[in-house]
Amino acid sequence: MKNNILIYDDDAEILLLCKAILFKYNYKVETLSRCENILSDIEKYNPGLILMDLWIPDIGGEKAIALAKENKNVKIPILIFSANADIKDISEKVNADGYLEKPFTINSFMETIKHHLI
Repeated sequence: MKNNILIYDDDAEILLLCKAILFKYNYKVETLSRCENILSDIEKYNPGLILMDLWIPDIGGEKAIALAKENKNVKIPILIFSANADIKDISEKVNADGYLEKPFTINSFMETIKHHLI
């Protein structure tokens, strides 16, 4: 299991909170506020899991997930990480490996991470 987690979100407070929670549980976390370079980010950070916000500048989370899923070399679970009411439908539409709804509890956050981390 890789303890590296890559989180994309344009909300600095969410990124700080997630990083603090995951550091407490000995995970290595990289946070980014833009996702247009997702393929090179994956190569650079070698994550075992990606959390992707939907409403993120330039290309948006849906497009970034599609880019990663189109690349046959990317075998990393990607979860949608959003407050969008249609998160389940969007997750299925873009072939995400799951989703985590905002707001979340620390317990649900950690359970989701542990369940999906490769």
